[in-house]
Amino acid sequence: MSTTVQDGPAVALDSVHKHYGSTKAVDGISLTVERGEFFGLLGPNGAGKTTLIEITEGLRQADSGSVRVLGESPWPRNVGLLPRIGVQTQASAFFVRLTAREHLRTVAALYGAGHEAAERALASVRLTEHGDVRVEDLSGGQRQRLAIAAALVHEPELIFLDEPTAALDPQARRDLWQVLRDLKGAGRTIVYTTHHLDEAEVLCDRVAIIVAGRVAALDTPARMVAAGSPVTRLLVPADRLTLEAARDIPGVEAATLDGDTIVLETLDSGPVLARVDALAGLRGVRTRTASLEDVYLELTGREAK
Repeated sequence: MSTTVQDGPAVALDSVHKHYGSTKAVDGISLTVERGEFFGLLGPNGAGKTTLIEITEGLRQADSGSVRVLGESPWPRNVGLLPRIGVQTQASAFFVRLTAREHLRTVAALYGAGHEAAERALASVRLTEHGDVRVEDLSGGQRQRLAIAAALVHEPELIFLDEPTAALDPQARRDLWQVLRDLKGAGRTIVYTTHHLDEAEVLCDRVAIIVAGRVAALDTPARMVAAGSPVTRLLVPADRLTLEAARDIPGVEAATLDGDTIVLETLDSGPVLARVDALAGLRGVRTRTASLEDVYLELTGREAK
């Protein structure tokens, strides 16, 4: 990774607009991504995330507003920026008949990098021991890691990762989490889109939630959650407590039946837990505080109404 110190943010967007006919795909978005930041871009399908990323990468032209990437304008197509950015897409293309190592050497050669760059990229995503396996024989999770390695192989200053854990099984997703943590620990500047809110909460320094082409919220995950609902939910097996008894507990704001679980909502969980213990015991009782997913659903649900 380059150690050259640069001034200014990695990405700076100021009042960016993009319309397709009467559809406002991007409606006045302003945000910055600092160098070395792991920045999450969240939002429902159709919110404008892909259009915004493509504008930032120089694949589309904004109708208006200012776009600066690593201090330069990405449009008209800025070929000078291409070696400085790396892109992993959901539909990454591979040379499937090559081995993982051969694939990365080929990609590295396109940027004028040598075999040692391919080896570093393999190691960075923990694929060294699979380097001689054909791409077509890699698992889904291993291919996703290879796609990230291909985005890293030329040691770019800024990396765009688009749903890197999409369609992975839980174990493969967790394995890839560690790769992403390693990238974060190495100080890479990363712009990251995902629908996995738990992932964004763990990995991202800051997140922007995009709804209908606008920034609905932008902050660290922790501050977003802290500013959200103060409600704690207690999940009690329904065979241990009746809905009526749950609603009669002092401090319970609401109680509902969700399948085989009674969900109690409270602003002060301590006394409520003590009462639940006295009535039914705490075996099998779970506590759930607010999460980034709650904030996201509140914002996206509110905008959809």
